[in-house]
Amino acid sequence: MSVEEFLAEWNNDSPYVEVKTSGSTGEPKRMMVEKRRMLNSARITCDFLDLKSGDTALLCMSTDYIAGKMMVVRSIERGLKLFSFEPSGHPLKSTQNGGFFALQSGRAERFLCTFAAMVPMQVYNSLQVPEERERLMQIKHLIIGGGAIDEAMERELRCFPNAVWSTYGMTETLSHIALRRISGPDASDWYTPFSSVSISQNDDGCLVINAPEVCAQTLVTNDIVEIANNCFRILGRKDNVICSGGIKLQIEEIERELKPYVRVPYIITKRKDEKFGEVAVLLTEGSADEAKAICEKYLPKYHIPKAYIHVDKIPLTETGKPARKKAETIACSIK
Repeated sequence: MSVEEFLAEWNNDSPYVEVKTSGSTGEPKRMMVEKRRMLNSARITCDFLDLKSGDTALLCMSTDYIAGKMMVVRSIERGLKLFSFEPSGHPLKSTQNGGFFALQSGRAERFLCTFAAMVPMQVYNSLQVPEERERLMQIKHLIIGGGAIDEAMERELRCFPNAVWSTYGMTETLSHIALRRISGPDASDWYTPFSSVSISQNDDGCLVINAPEVCAQTLVTNDIVEIANNCFRILGRKDNVICSGGIKLQIEEIERELKPYVRVPYIITKRKDEKFGEVAVLLTEGSADEAKAICEKYLPKYHIPKAYIHVDKIPLTETGKPARKKAETIACSIK
C-alpha cells in the first residue's frame, strides 16, 4: 500500500482502517481499528517526544503495517512535515552530503530530521556505512521497533548524541504503549509506559496492558515480564518456553547465550519428544556440526539443544522478525 492509498482510506467516510499483524507468532491476521484511537496513539507519542507542528518526520517503513501507518497519522495529528522514502534495508542511503534531502515539487529539498521510526535491521545496516551512521546521529528522536535489538547494536547506540528509543507495542495497541531510552545517561533496560497506560501481570507472569485510549479491551500478552516502579522489562515469551524433562527453558535466553559465539543466522525452536516431552532444536544457515560443537562448549548443560538442522534461510516474517511457528514446523518435519 502506498502513502497515497493509505491517505485515501484514512479520508474516506469509514471510522475504521484495516491493518494486518506481522505474523511473528503465526499467520498474519487482518483487523479493523478505529481511526480515533489511532489519533489518540499519535497524540500520546507526539506529546511524550515533545513533537511540534512543523517538525519533520521520516517515513521509511511500509504503510502495509501499523508502524508505517502510524507515522502518517502522527504527521496528520501533529502537523509534522512528512518526508516519505521508499522502504528498504538502507533507508538513509538516498540522502546526500551528510544531510537529508527529499524531492518536493520536483526539486531536492534539504531538511533537518526531527523524528524517524525504523526496524532493527534498518538501523543495523545504517550503522555499517559511515555516511549513514552519521545521518542516524542527526535524527533528533529515533524510535526502533518491530523486533528485538541486538546487544551489540544497543551498545553502539548508547554513545549516540541524539535520543534513541526502543519501543514496546503491537498491532493491537496501535504501535507502541511504552518506550525505553537506549542512548545517553538515561539509557535503561526498563520500558516506561505512557501515563495513560496501566500495567500488571497475570498468574503466568505475563504482561497485562490497560490502555483505554488506544485499545477497548484489556490486553493479555504472551510476554513474561518483571515489573518495578510501574516500569517493566521483558524476560521472554510464554509461547517460547520449552518444557523439557520437567525444566522450563526460555528460547530467547538460549539465543542470547549463543550470540557471542555464532556468526551465522540461527534460531532456537522446539519439537515434541517421547522421552523429554519437548526438546530444543537449533536451526542454522551454517554447519550443523559446528553449531553443535559451540553449544556443547558454551551453553549450560540443560540449555544444549538435542538436534541441529542446517537450513538455507532462517524463516522470517515480512517485517524481519523470527517466524517462530515456521521454524517449529521445520524442526518437526526433519528428524
